[in-house]
Amino acid sequence: MIFFTLEETLAMICAAIIIDWAIGDPKWPTHPVIWIGRWIHYWERKLNPAANTMASGTVRLRGIVLTLITLTTTFIVMWALIFLAGKLHPWLAYLLNTWFISTTIAVKGLKDAAYLVYVPLTAGRLDEARRYTGYIVGRDTDRLDEAGVARATIETVAENTVDAFVSPIVYALLGGAPLAMLYRAANTLDSMVGYKNEKFIDFGWASARTDDVLNYIPARITGILILLSAWPMKEMSVARGWQSIRAFAGLHPSPNSGIPESAAAGALGIELGGLNYYFGKPGERARMGWPLRPIEPRDIVRTVRLLYGVSIFCFAGGCIGWWFAG
Repeated sequence: MIFFTLEETLAMICAAIIIDWAIGDPKWPTHPVIWIGRWIHYWERKLNPAANTMASGTVRLRGIVLTLITLTTTFIVMWALIFLAGKLHPWLAYLLNTWFISTTIAVKGLKDAAYLVYVPLTAGRLDEARRYTGYIVGRDTDRLDEAGVARATIETVAENTVDAFVSPIVYALLGGAPLAMLYRAANTLDSMVGYKNEKFIDFGWASARTDDVLNYIPARITGILILLSAWPMKEMSVARGWQSIRAFAGLHPSPNSGIPESAAAGALGIELGGLNYYFGKPGERARMGWPLRPIEPRDIVRTVRLLYGVSIFCFAGGCIGWWFAG
């Protein structure tokens, strides 16, 4: 058994969201993304040796091979596991598919990571807040002030509303756990080799482009859902969020990340982006939103509420779809 009806798929997605809300990332067994990361690391060492003297086209081709190996293997393994489970009993396939979908989303994990920053930040423990910020961003955190720590966390939560929730849900709807996990593999590839540095500028090209393509539609869905989530919150503005998307989203270096970040910035009435440091070197990121007021730690909580609002809208939509599909 591998082909699920729309009614079954919607029910499993809704159950997966509940599992993630309640449990978050599993501590045991080992999270599937960790296994995917180990697989990527193994092949990256074989295909992209440190002392690389090959032409850039050859390196790109090797990066394409890594992308194809990772995505194909992930999909086949997931498909085979659910297929074999269905041979044993249909309900085992339902349970396995639901569980694996829940491991591709991370609403609770993202909230927990944000609160690890928020709690010491509000208690005046800036060094501790900087340390936890370093777990979720790639920029240097040692020189961040309170507003800088809050801004980095807000940007991460807003951007990852796409990667950690909406995109996996979209692909789970289209192809269950196998396709959702394929998306997660593509996203992991981008996070591991999709850098524009000397080592990965060519080798990670295919991984970065694949992630961009897979996130293109989900990112735009996320922008709409963030605005819907801002609507019932008195301190946020839907109209300003929409204006911010139109004015600033295209300025972001990513074709996708600017949408959720500009939506959140506009809704909150703050400015995101600006000066960051990477390995000691300054870099100016596109500024999004209008600085109607200074960024404050409480904005982390407000952004997490937007994240949960997006997940609630998706859950409600899944339940309504399941009702009508049945």
